[in-house]
Amino acid sequence: MIMDLEDSVALAEKETARKNVIEALKTVDFGSKTVGVRINACDSPYQYRDIVDIIEQAGERCDMWIIPMGGVAADIYAVDMLTSAVEKAVGRKKKIGFGMIIETALGMSNVHEIAAASPRNESLHFGVADYAASTRARTTNIGGPNPRYGVLTDKDGDAERQFFWGDNWHYAMARIVVAARAHGLRPVDGPFGDIADPDGYKAQANRASSLGCEGKWAIHPSQIDLANEVFSPSEAEVDKARRILAAMEQAARDGLGAVSLDGKLVDIASIKQAENCIKKYEAATS
Repeated sequence: MIMDLEDSVALAEKETARKNVIEALKTVDFGSKTVGVRINACDSPYQYRDIVDIIEQAGERCDMWIIPMGGVAADIYAVDMLTSAVEKAVGRKKKIGFGMIIETALGMSNVHEIAAASPRNESLHFGVADYAASTRARTTNIGGPNPRYGVLTDKDGDAERQFFWGDNWHYAMARIVVAARAHGLRPVDGPFGDIADPDGYKAQANRASSLGCEGKWAIHPSQIDLANEVFSPSEAEVDKARRILAAMEQAARDGLGAVSLDGKLVDIASIKQAENCIKKYEAATS
């Protein structure tokens, strides 16, 4: 659960929004949910007050900052330094974690350094709209495919040529996933703006999941169940994972490093894949 103080809040309402977030952190029962606050960007005149006021006034319910527009590792260090100072001043027992949104060309070029910038770091998120603006991509959508991004099949006489759409965000998503996993963080796909297109949301979520993301932002209540559906392994996937583990256990007893299961090779790497699937399932159902 993320409460926003950045892009969804008009400049004239920044202080009111901050007070509302503080009140919610003090009074709302969020249960076992991880609760984050997207603070304002490092170069804004609002971020320092977000950090100071929430830590000083809202108790310990806030679990993490979602940090937007990080361009270099020093941006994350600056947030860490101020957060640490205020936590010490109030005697806060629980450290606030960090989730960084990669949403600029500068941030993408320094994504590995950003991922390693603080021991508080927990996750990397893809901010597709600002990233598109930063790279001057030819779109006004928030996520989703671009009908111009694709390839045309070669000429074959008078046969009709086919145009195949591509994923114009593939490079950015893959780079974020690699940086996150290399530094022990959780990669999370960002928003999909067309809330009237559940199939489009699921398609984007499935491609993110295939690349290794652990989740995708839901910016409307209708997207929550879709995200849970896509990122929770199915019973069929879990069953296959368990059969892989059982087959590899038998292989170990037989002195084998690899075996055939359902006509396909499974080996030591398959154990890691199967264990990841089961861990996801257990986390989703616990």
